[in-house]
Amino acid sequence: MTNVRGCNIPEELYYWIEKHVWVRDDGDDVLTLGITDPAQHLASRVVAVTTKKVGKALERGQSVATVESGKWVGPVPTPVNGEVIEVNEALAREPTLVNTDPYGAGWICRLRASLWSVQRSELHTGTHAVEAYRAFLEAEGISCE
Repeated sequence: MTNVRGCNIPEELYYWIEKHVWVRDDGDDVLTLGITDPAQHLASRVVAVTTKKVGKALERGQSVATVESGKWVGPVPTPVNGEVIEVNEALAREPTLVNTDPYGAGWICRLRASLWSVQRSELHTGTHAVEAYRAFLEAEGISCE
């Protein structure tokens, strides 16, 4: 995991940087999705996460969930086309998992991607993702410190 302006950015994930969303490739076109450390930092303490229902088909850019905090309510867009196959039920009881562990216990949903082999190239990963996120955070004046 790399630290950029006080924000944790794991290199093994894929990022839609401008939307502060990450996905992890779990194999067989199954992806786990969540919001990034910069996103949870900007939102502040998350008080609710409302997800789409299992079975919902979504296209890239459509909202897979809504995150609500004391200072922000907004959508979590999916960076890929796919169907919701699982939601993180723990977030209904403990939405602050998004704050305390955004890349682990705070995941939002799992999708079965329909165009992963094509759409993954539209996302950033590895050291390229870290550098692209660094440039974005610096340009926007965002830090997690």
